[in-house]
Amino acid sequence: MICPSDITSLKTDINQMVGQKIIVKGSLGRSKSFEKEATIQKAYPNIFVIKYEEDEGNVTYSYTDVLTRTVEVDVFDGTGYSPLIPPITEVKRARL
Repeated sequence: MICPSDITSLKTDINQMVGQKIIVKGSLGRSKSFEKEATIQKAYPNIFVIKYEEDEGNVTYSYTDVLTRTVEVDVFDGTGYSPLIPPITEVKRARL
């Protein structure tokens, strides 16, 4: 479940990364996917704008797209790319 604090935290993180290189990964349906390098252009209250390296146009994504993992964003930290949101790890509960 997505909490309002998760969205607020992600907005703050992306707002601080304006101008930074990222890799966007997503699904196109029917087992097709894409992975493209981009730069974060602007951050707004409900969306953020990126520009792909090879394309001229801008693309927008909502913060919930990232939180629901509709798209995955890896951020360039100077030496390599690391995920903006860490991978999900399953926690097994003990039966009582």
